[in-house]
Amino acid sequence: MPAPASRAQDIAARLKAAAYEPRMNRRNGRIRIEVSVPESPSETRWRALLAALERADRFGIGGGEDGLVAWAVIWREPPDQERGEQRPR
Repeated sequence: MPAPASRAQDIAARLKAAAYEPRMNRRNGRIRIEVSVPESPSETRWRALLAALERADRFGIGGGEDGLVAWAVIWREPPDQERGEQRPR
């Protein structure tokens, strides 16, 4: 499996190719990529978003301050069970 940073860059590149603006941050042993989701994305853009997200260890879509936000997480190191972190599903 490719290194976590390479996987995160791949997801970000796929999102950018689908006309999303990825934001990436690193903390707590993980890399998180987020994008704002337009109110009514085209079917093509929606499928590209989902295809990129499913390459992550975990992903989801939720409400943000400015509407929907899609996120993907790549673990850089195994989650710490003692801190309540969950393993990727």
